[in-house]
Amino acid sequence: MLYIYVGLAGAVGALARYGLGLLVDSFETSPFPVATLFINLIGSFLLGWLTHRFLHAGKPSPQIVTIVGTGMIGSFTTFSTFSVETIQLVENDHALLAVAYVFLSITLGLWSSWFGYRIGTKTSTRGEVL
Repeated sequence: MLYIYVGLAGAVGALARYGLGLLVDSFETSPFPVATLFINLIGSFLLGWLTHRFLHAGKPSPQIVTIVGTGMIGSFTTFSTFSVETIQLVENDHALLAVAYVFLSITLGLWSSWFGYRIGTKTSTRGEVL
């Protein structure tokens, strides 16, 4: 049954990623993959926040962690698209943009995860639930 729930959560994450990607792409025309960067940063923040919330909200069931973390957020973010877009930037003579994309994705992704985790820390110490 867990597989079904992970699949359903994955469908929600994938549809959210697709819709948000279309929305962001409708405003952006540069070769820089803004939509994927934006989506991955949101996902990094959410996983950081949820990880802290799950760890400090008592003992959440491993199934819930898997459904939300692997299913929904895992399908919302995408390393494979990041990788392919980086290669495409290089092949289309945008090597500097590719380097910037890799740097920003890693640096801001780690910062977003840390920030989400810190926000989770601050809210859990006050007993609030966001």
